[in-house]
Amino acid sequence: MPYVEVTLPVNADRSQIYPILKDMEKYPEFMADLVSVEVIERKDNTTITKWVSNVDGRIIKWTELDNFDDTNMHISYKQTEGDLKRFQGEWILTPIASGTEIKLTVDFEFGIPMIAGLLNPILKRKVRDNSMNMLTAIKERMENRA
Repeated sequence: MPYVEVTLPVNADRSQIYPILKDMEKYPEFMADLVSVEVIERKDNTTITKWVSNVDGRIIKWTELDNFDDTNMHISYKQTEGDLKRFQGEWILTPIASGTEIKLTVDFEFGIPMIAGLLNPILKRKVRDNSMNMLTAIKERMENRA
């Protein structure tokens, strides 16, 4: 059951970062392997989103429930259906002296025990790389604003 956690300090207030994180339909701009994100339903503090990812030529699809805690600027998400047995995590924005530390966690399980030992390390590396690329893109976007 792979778990990925990436963190990155950003020289920006979390109130500037949080709206970018909430705009999930734009995530494909930050994640090379992410094909699309579509908001299926939007309520007060939740969305249901449909995701399509291309990991080394393998299309992975899922639908997730996203919970937004605007007061604490925190996002949690959990797959409701899809190709993985489990896929969930959270975005945590922590104020630090130089701005904000962004933390993204991803907890997932491929769901096929016979090949999990082979695929989980590959997927874990891909998830870690893509997650860090997304944080880096957010950092660059925030710190290079005029």
